[in-house]
Amino acid sequence: MKRVAITGLGVITPLGNSVEAFIAGLQRKENATVYIPEWEKYKGLRCLVGAPARLENELLIPRQNRRSMGRLSIFAVQAAQQALKDANIPKDALFNNRLGCVIGSTMGSAESIAEAFETILPDNDLSKLTSTKFFQCVSHTAALNVGQFLGITGTVMATNAACASALQAIGAGYEQIRLGQQDIMLCGGAEGLHPTVVGSFDVLFAASVNFNQTPKETPRPFDAQRDGLVCGEGAGIVVLEDYDLAKKRKAKIYAEIIGYNSFANGSHVSESNREAITSCINETLKRAKVTPGDIDYINAHATATIQGDKEEASAIRGIFGSTVPVSSLKGNIGHTLGASGAIELIASLIMMEKGLIYPTLNLKTPDKDCQGINHVMQPLAKKINILLKNCFAFGGINASLVCKKPA
Repeated sequence: MKRVAITGLGVITPLGNSVEAFIAGLQRKENATVYIPEWEKYKGLRCLVGAPARLENELLIPRQNRRSMGRLSIFAVQAAQQALKDANIPKDALFNNRLGCVIGSTMGSAESIAEAFETILPDNDLSKLTSTKFFQCVSHTAALNVGQFLGITGTVMATNAACASALQAIGAGYEQIRLGQQDIMLCGGAEGLHPTVVGSFDVLFAASVNFNQTPKETPRPFDAQRDGLVCGEGAGIVVLEDYDLAKKRKAKIYAEIIGYNSFANGSHVSESNREAITSCINETLKRAKVTPGDIDYINAHATATIQGDKEEASAIRGIFGSTVPVSSLKGNIGHTLGASGAIELIASLIMMEKGLIYPTLNLKTPDKDCQGINHVMQPLAKKINILLKNCFAFGGINASLVCKKPA
C-alpha cells in the first residue's frame, strides 16, 4: 500500500474565505453565529440563528460553469482552487487521469432545491425551470462542478453522508491513492446554509433555540447549558498525494494520513451511540498502528447536541481517559455539516504545524455527562505529532481519521 500525504489546503468558512482568515478568526476567539431575521417568516422554525459564510468573487467563475453551480458548489470550487495553489499542483496534472476528486455534501444545494419547488408548484409548471437548475440540485453537485470546472479526467465521486460526508470523502481519496488507483485527489465537502436544513434539526429538537437574542453564546459544545447545534456553511478541500511523489517534487507536506475508518451503529437513525463510536475509533487506531497513548490531540465532532456530545465524551473517556487534549471548533463556526470534517481537519493541521491547540469556544462549565476528558478551554501550547479527527452523522454513521506530522 502506498503512503498518503496532505499537501494542499483550501477553505471557505463563516470566519473567512481563506485558510489565513479562518485561522486568524480562531486565534481571536471569534464566534460567527448571527441572528437571521429573514427566517422569522417560516412558521414552526424556532432556531433563528446560523453561521453564514460570505459569497465572494463568484463572478470570477465563467458564467458557462457558474450556471450549474448553487451556493455550495461555488464554495467548493473556490476552496479547491486554493488547495491546488497551496499544493503547487502543475496544471497538466489535472488532465492525465491520475488526478481525481471526492467531494461530499449533505444534499444538493438546499437553496437551489427550494427555488426549484417554489418555481414549479404555484402553477405546476416544469417549463419554468432553467436547464441547469437540475445540476445545482443533484446530490453530487459539488463533485461534478469541481470536476467540470477544473477539467478533471480522473476519478470523480461524491460522499453524501450528512455530517460525515467530508471525512468520508477524505477517507475515500486516501484509499484510492493507497491502492495506486490515483496519484492526487482533491477531497473534502461543501455545504450551503438554508432554513430548510436548519428546520430538519429543529424538528428533531437538535437545533439551538434558547440563544436567538444572544447568538454569540451559542453553540456550546460539551457545556452544561448547550441546547443544540447551529448550522453553518462553507467548504473545505485538501489535496491528497502519493507520499513518495510529493517528496520527489519537494512539496510541502502538512501531514501523512496513517489511519481511517467508518463504521455504522445499525441501531438508531438520529441518536449517536457510544459503543459504535468507541468501535470506530479503536479500529481507526488499529489501522493506524498506534495506541491511545500515541494521540496528542483529538478534534471532536461535538456539535453541542445533548445526546451527541454525551456519547462522544463517553467514548473518548473510555478510550483515552483524561489525558489527551480535546476541543471542538463548532463554537466558532457552527456546524458546517457536510463540510465540517474537512474544514475542522484543516484547522487541526494548522494547530499541528503551530504547536497550538485552539479551545472549545463557549465551553464554560462542562456538563456532568461530558466530564472526565481533557477539555481545552484556553489556547494550549502543545507539540502535536499525531492527531485524531472524529465525525458522526445521522444514520448512525461514524468516521475517524488519524494524521501524523511529517518527520
